[in-house]
This record gives sequence, C-alpha cells and structure tokens, in this order.
Amino acid sequence: CVAVAALLLVAPGDVDAGRHGRGRGSAAHRHTKGLRPGKAAGAAARPYPANATAGEAIERRFTRWVRFMGGLDHSVFQRALNRALLPTTRTIVVDRTPGAGDFTTIQAAVDSLPLINLMRVVIKVNAGTYTEKVSISPLRAFVTVEGAGADRTVVQWGDTAGTAGPWGRPFGTFASATFAVNSQFFVAKNITFKVLHLLVTPNTAPVPRPGALGKQGVALRISADNAAFVGCNFLGAQDTLYDHLGRHYYKDCYIEGSVDFIFGNALSLYEGCHVHAISPHTGALTAQNRRSMLDDTGFSFLNCRVTGSGALYLGRAWGTFSRVVFAYTYMDNIIIPRGWYNWGDPTREMTVFYGQYKCSGPGANHTPAGWTGPGSSPTRRPSHSSPSAS
Repeated sequence: CVAVAALLLVAPGDVDAGRHGRGRGSAAHRHTKGLRPGKAAGAAARPYPANATAGEAIERRFTRWVRFMGGLDHSVFQRALNRALLPTTRTIVVDRTPGAGDFTTIQAAVDSLPLINLMRVVIKVNAGTYTEKVSISPLRAFVTVEGAGADRTVVQWGDTAGTAGPWGRPFGTFASATFAVNSQFFVAKNITFKVLHLLVTPNTAPVPRPGALGKQGVALRISADNAAFVGCNFLGAQDTLYDHLGRHYYKDCYIEGSVDFIFGNALSLYEGCHVHAISPHTGALTAQNRRSMLDDTGFSFLNCRVTGSGALYLGRAWGTFSRVVFAYTYMDNIIIPRGWYNWGDPTREMTVFYGQYKCSGPGANHTPAGWTGPGSSPTRRPSHSSPSAS
C-alpha cells in the first residue's frame, strides 16, 4: 500500500538531553544508522528539471521515497512485536491490595527484576489507580506491562517541567515523565498513563496557555528501541507523549493533550489511534525533532482520528528537518488551514517534510497558506506544507 510505503524511515536518531519551553535543549549525542532513500539499489537520483516548480520537485522527491520504501522489507515493527511475544518466562502480578498480588506498586515489580534482564517478563497490573512515578532502567529489557483495560488500570503522577527535583532544581521535561522507559523490547497493553495535577485531583494537568514555561508534563517517555503500545491511553496537556528515540509502534491507542502532545525524534508508526486535542486556545499535535537530513526518523499516522477543541496545527517544526505524514486519517474541523507551523524560523520551510495522503473529514482538505502544490484529497498526492510564522 502506497500509504504504508510513505510511512518513513528505519532507525533511532538524536538523543535530546531535555526539552524546556521553547528552548528545546541540545543533543547529548547523535546516533544514526539504517537505510536512506538516496542509497536504494537501482534508485539512482534524477536531477530535477531546471524549470521544475517547487511543488513538482517535492512530488518527485516523494515519489522516489515511495519507490525506495516499497522495495524494503516492511517487517521492522512486526519483528519487534514478534520478539515481544516470545514465550513468557515469568509473570508478576501487581495489585493495590496487599496479599492479592506479588507487589502493590509497579515500580516494586520492576525493581525485582535482574539488573540485566534478557528474558520476557510480563507484569500484570490489576485494575486500580496507581499513583506512582515509574522508571525502567536501560538493561532491564523484554518487559511487558499489561493492565486490566485502559479504563480500569491507571498509572498517574503529578510532575511537570517546573516541579522542583531532589536538589531544588526544576525537573525539566525529560524527567517529568510519569512512566519512563529506557530499555529495549518494551510492550505496554491495555493501560492508561496519566499526568496528574495533585492540587486538583483527579483531573489531568491543567491546560497551559501557548508558550507557558515549566508547564510541560509527560505521561510517558520512551527512550529505547523496539517498543510497542497496544490499546493504551496517554493523558496530559502540553507534552503528553515523549516519543524520544527508537523505533516504536502504537496500535489502537488514545492520546490526549494540548501543545506538542506527541513529540520527540523517534521513528514511530501510529495505526488506528485516536488523537484528541483539549486546548481551548491554539494547539499543536506533533513536534517532531529530526535535526539532520541523515536522520531516519519521523512520525507516521495511518487510519487515525484527530478530534477535539480549539485550533490545532498538525505539527510544529521543532527539528530543522522535522518529518510527519498523515495517511487515511479523519480530521475534525479544528485544523488550522495552513496545517503546520515553522517554529518561527522561515528557513525550516525549505527542509521539513509534512504530508497528508487521502485524509478525510472537514479538517483534512485545506491547501496550506503560502503553498501552491496539491492539497490533500482522495485522488491527489500528498502535500508538503511549510507555513510562514503567524
């Protein structure tokens, strides 16, 4: 399918040391690998005609990318999922009621694992609300966290970027996560990850105004390769889901937030997910942080739904080479007509790649302002849009 063929990339990209307000931090180190479209066998680059318009050049580039991806083995996500489904060697039960399970907190169950874990362990979390901050260390791989249903099993915590840490300094966005995954081959199923504002229990973090400092609150951060999330909810406001780095697959998930509520520099496919905006003001769905044309990273949304309130950008160009594609996705009438925002840097309009392919709904068929190429419609090629700063 051409939509899947257009769905981007194959490897982890930059590691971002943190993300605070509009100053998005610096890269701690850079790691890129994998296949790149310009190096596909038999896909020699063709120079664009001298009289080609910008729109024609983009279409040609996109077509080359589709041909390249069409020749690949599209099993990277399936391999990760298959690896995750290896025969279970150990099952741990978490229940809030003492004696009803092996542990009463998720973190205690994680801490019981060997420091270097090489076999699949399933942590079954019984129904209930678990108010705790959870972190899985890098060498504790092959962990599955399975709830009793996303509406029945909730893990929540109340940190934001401005929350004072143990040394009196603010946590920052990176460390604000309710649930932080740093290990490979992680799987989560049927569970909710939530940012809780402790002063207004049991509500999620209050919706900050655009540009507010220190209000970012991460429900889940995934900073490792080969992860899958199935039937999960991610609830927050600004910066809900930190899709930090690695290759990730999200299936039938619900993601709620206001500003940049899916952000990071991972290679991720969101399939059949419901993305819901809650900002009463202007919001942004994605902030993808691809910083180099050599980084094989990006976000792809396939057969998803975009609903909510306020006025929503599909994405903001956090990274100079930010890359996001929506295909076969329904969009409510909340999408700002220009579609995308250049993060206040017009030069990024020449380097980002933003596309729609056969999307539907009242918010899907706008031709972005300042772009004369084809808009998204059931019969047209994807559009590449780079708005001017408003």
